[in-house]
Amino acid sequence: MALLTPHGVKEVFQFQRPQGREHLRRLLNWEEFNEQTDSRRSILLDTLYESIIFAVGKGFPWVEVAQVVKFTEELLRETKGCSVTEAVMILGNKLRDYKGHFNTTRLLALCDYFHHTFIHHYKLYQYVLGQEQQVDLTVAHLEVCVPPQPLPLAEGMDRDLWTHKQQVAALTEAEAQKRTDMLLLKEALLLEKKNSLQKAFTSAMPAQPSRVLERQELESLVRQAVHIQMAFLQELLQCQIQNTFAILDLKLQKKTLNLNTPAPFPPPITSHAGQEEALKPHKVSKGKKAKARK
Repeated sequence: MALLTPHGVKEVFQFQRPQGREHLRRLLNWEEFNEQTDSRRSILLDTLYESIIFAVGKGFPWVEVAQVVKFTEELLRETKGCSVTEAVMILGNKLRDYKGHFNTTRLLALCDYFHHTFIHHYKLYQYVLGQEQQVDLTVAHLEVCVPPQPLPLAEGMDRDLWTHKQQVAALTEAEAQKRTDMLLLKEALLLEKKNSLQKAFTSAMPAQPSRVLERQELESLVRQAVHIQMAFLQELLQCQIQNTFAILDLKLQKKTLNLNTPAPFPPPITSHAGQEEALKPHKVSKGKKAKARK
């Protein structure tokens, strides 16, 4: 492991945890690695980073903080594959070796720290850091559809009132559609009448252009044209009557809905001035009655 400088560990501590870990990785000259697949290196980096946080928290000088990181790395490496008893002995020997780097108080704090972290979870450290791990990782890319942005609360309305407005709007739309359908039907009937008249006129015309229509042929053509016109007017009138009744029914439904409009919730706040105006006639009448008694 590259020896960290006091300035380097100070920079690591000044960053937030993610940036601090990444800066520590660069200072250690480690290559970039995948945190999810390389759990061994990720936990080792966490352990070294936590040792810096511990040392700074205990008031170690920056020079000694760098020594704590070196102490941690050596302890993890030298205890690999050892039993708990052997690990405790290695920890005691290393603490004696580092007497020249730390005073007694900080040496005891270091001993207590590794006893309650490394030794206390020694089997877990050995399982993760002492042997190769087979990682079965499945990555699924899921698209998360966020809910639509809600409208401002001030634009909201009571559910019953909203339902009422929707019903009125549906009736208004249905009425407009009825009027549109009637216009389209009228245009279709006019086109059909025009085609029928054209067909009747064409069939009644003599084969020879120079021949004049006889009186009987002309009367038949006129009767046929009148019949077509009357049939057209009859069908148009019948459709208009039906459509008018349908529109009147829609208007009646809309009128009934408007008469039963739900009251807004919460009810509108009556102004204080309005309340005083409403109370004035009552006060005047009470004053007149009092004078009458006198």
